Formats: sequence, structure tokens, C-alpha cells
Amino acid sequence: MVEAKLKYSRRRKIAEIDNRIYGSFVEHLGRGVYGGIYQPSHKEADSKGFRKDVKDLIRELNVPLIRYPGGNFVSGYNWEDAVGPRDERPKRLDLAWRTIETNEVGIHEFFDWSQEIGSEINMAVNLGTRGIEEAKNLLEYCNHPSGTYWSDLRIKNGHKEPFNIKTWCLGNEMDGPWQIGHKTAEEYGRLALETAKAMKLVDDSIELVLCGSSSGQMPTFGEWELTVLDHACEHIDYLSLHQYYGNPDDDLEHYLARSLAMDGFIKGVIAMCDAIKAKKHSKKTIYLSFDEWNVWYHSIEQDKQIKPWQVAPPILEDHYNFEDALLIGCLLITLLKNSDRVKIACLAQLVNVIAPIVTDENNDNKLAWKQTTFYPFMHVSNYGRGVALIPEIESPGYSTKDYDYVPFIESIAVYNEDKEVVTIFAVNRSRENLDFEIELDGFECKEMYQAFEMTGYDVKETNDSSEQRVTPINKVDFQFSEDKIYTSLKGLSWNVICIKVK
Repeated sequence: MVEAKLKYSRRRKIAEIDNRIYGSFVEHLGRGVYGGIYQPSHKEADSKGFRKDVKDLIRELNVPLIRYPGGNFVSGYNWEDAVGPRDERPKRLDLAWRTIETNEVGIHEFFDWSQEIGSEINMAVNLGTRGIEEAKNLLEYCNHPSGTYWSDLRIKNGHKEPFNIKTWCLGNEMDGPWQIGHKTAEEYGRLALETAKAMKLVDDSIELVLCGSSSGQMPTFGEWELTVLDHACEHIDYLSLHQYYGNPDDDLEHYLARSLAMDGFIKGVIAMCDAIKAKKHSKKTIYLSFDEWNVWYHSIEQDKQIKPWQVAPPILEDHYNFEDALLIGCLLITLLKNSDRVKIACLAQLVNVIAPIVTDENNDNKLAWKQTTFYPFMHVSNYGRGVALIPEIESPGYSTKDYDYVPFIESIAVYNEDKEVVTIFAVNRSRENLDFEIELDGFECKEMYQAFEMTGYDVKETNDSSEQRVTPINKVDFQFSEDKIYTSLKGLSWNVICIKVK
């Protein structure tokens, strides 16, 4: 049997993990809102029309931050359409996704819902068709206590206390030619700078996210980052990254190595942030918000058949399989490996739209259910709170068309000092079992706290509303010494190992 070794030292830390790295995303897109989180006709709907079964599953994920309301949608959005009495709200054409937006759910409804599930809002402003005035007005509406036109309008509409939203995105993917109001780097950099200055005059406690490239494959990637940062770096707090991954060529080894591409993308953007910091002789460190990441490729062809101008059509509804869950585990580990600079990340998206949670379309009886990707996200979000430790991995590997060496083992450990628990997350990319030795330097291993594994499934196996075929089970095959754990990582497996230490 092949062997692999992993060592973590209490003294070798990456960073204290910002819990917002376990954020998600709800866009007015497809059935993400209508028919997803909100469905008044469903038997599980609460008094406000939001589905209780969906809320329960989101609470299991323990999501601290949700980006809203877009996404491409925000670049044509008039937020004023979705406040005030519902029967007076206009229906609008959403040009981003060529659907009808009813505006039944707006900032009031979404804020109340987010409070119920224990999440903060990461609010995006429209810098596509709109600009500085609308952005500062929305901020005043949300955060100013009272005594002004917009704050008093919020009070009139039912919220005496401010929403106090702290994290704000300055538009969305403004480098993309598909974006409504697409801009050059110079145009966006100037607009973002002036919008940031105005917003921080309204509320200087907020944090702002500047749009980076829509992906690392954009032809302007790099030049875009350097230009927009050159304009706005002293007035913003985070730079965004977006990237989606897929396996259209059905090449499992290449697919499971995509986390190496994510790591390179992150490190490249960090280098650009630091280059601008040096250029400007600045003391300010720009952190990263990886506020769109996920697997997305299964639904692309079927979405071409969707007719325009429907309300909440079923678009971007990827049906995830076991290999997707393995990659999601690798991507989560990669984010934690870069948690010294990645402080916010948003799994895009949360319900129905390329999401871990699914509701059956036009079915008022069935409950929401969990995709295969639900489980690794749930595990890392719930057990990955604390300090990320630097991994020292000895592992055999393989090569792909992009990489000469891809280790079989992808892993990270998180130390929660309050609970006195070290949690190791590990993916075995190999099809073979690996004898696995874990050394915890500076810790004394007391007992196994929790352990789970997902393994043994066909890589194309999926879940659905009738059966949860791909789920984690308890992992039991361990041996202990004072500072070492010995176990086996099954071929193609997701593993969570929580150890009580002192």
C-alpha cells in the first residue's frame, strides 16, 4: 500500500481564519430567490413566504456572510423598486439573465431572512447602469440611523433600526463585456474610487470590495488589477476574485488538480496587490475576497434552451456528482491555505443556482435536499474555525497536462484553541488507498473527537430528492501514539479528522 505523511506544528501558523471565508451568495437569478429561499405557496413557507426547510439546511452550513443581490443582476438593478408596499412594486426586465424580476423580495425581506439564518449581508451596488449617487443613497437607506430622506424612508417602510451592513461590493465583474455597463479598467477604477470616497463619507465603518478580474483567463487579467488598484487602493479594503471550475473533458486527474490553479490564481493576485503597495509606498495591505467560486459546467448546454422573459426559470442548475464534491473539498482546503490574505469567500451560489441546496421545481410537497457538494462545505464551515496551520506533506503524486506534479494528498489543519481540537481536512486524489501518518508537533493527542469520510462511490454518482446516495459516514480506523495518528485514506475520498489535544 502507498504511504503518505503529514506534519503540522503548533508554532507554524498561516493565520487566524476569518469566518467570512465560509460565505455564500444569493443572486436574483433563476430559482435562487423565487422558488428557492422564497416560495409562499409551499407547505414549508413561513408567514413571510420563506421556506423553513431551506432555512434549516442553510443553518447546517453555518454561513456567516451572504453576497446579495448579484452578480450580473446588480448591474441593471434599481434597488428602490424593491422597497415599500409589495403591491406597488414594479415588475422589471432583468437584462442580465433575460428574465422578469417581480421585486417581491428586496432589501427589507432579505435582511430579515438573513437575520433568521444567522448571516450578515455583503451588499453589492450597481456601478453598471448607475453610480455614485445611487450607491451612497442605498448606504444611507441601510445604515444611517434617522433624520434624513433615505433613512426616514427605511423607517417608514418598517425598519426603525439601521441594517448596519458592513461589507459592500463596488459593482460586479466590470471587466466583462457581458456586463451591463461594462467599463475599461481606467473607467471603472475612477468610478470605484469616487464611489468609495462618497460611501465612506456616509459611513466610515464600512469595508469595500473592489472588482478584480472575472476570472484568471480574462485577456485583461493582471493589467486590470494593477490599473484599478492604482486608482482606488487607498480607499478600498478587498480585491475580488471570481473563478469557476468544470470537467467538460471527463478527465478526473486533471479535474481534481484544479485546486492548484486556484492557488496560483490567488498568489498571482496577491503579488499584484503587493506590487501596487510598493509602488505607492503604502502601509496598507489589500486583502482578497474570493466572492464567486464553485463548480459550474453541467447546466451550460441545457440553459441554451431556456426561453427569455420568464419569472424564475430553472437556469444554472448543475446536478453535482461525487467527483465535484472531491474538488469542492480541494478548493476549500486551498482557500484555507491562503487564509492570511483571503478573508472573504463566497460559494456561488446557495440554493438551486449552482448550489449545494436544491428545491424541486413546481413541487409544493417535497422538501429541499442536499447535493453531494453540501457535505464538504458543511464540514469545513463547522469544523474549520480557528487558526490554519502550515502543512508539511510527503505524498506521491501524478502529472497532468498542466502540472508535472500533483500530490495525491490535499490537506490543511485548523486548530481551535477554545475547544482544544485540531481538525484535519484531507482529500485523497489517488484511486488507491493510502496509509496515512499524521504528526502533530507541539500537541498531545488525547482522543478522537469526530471523524468522517466520503468514499467508495462512483465518481458520477449524484443525490436527488428521493435518495441521498452520496453522504459522509463515520471514520473509525485509527491508531494513536502521543503525537501521531495512523489511519488509511481510502482511494478518492474526502476526510475530516477532529482530534482532542492539549
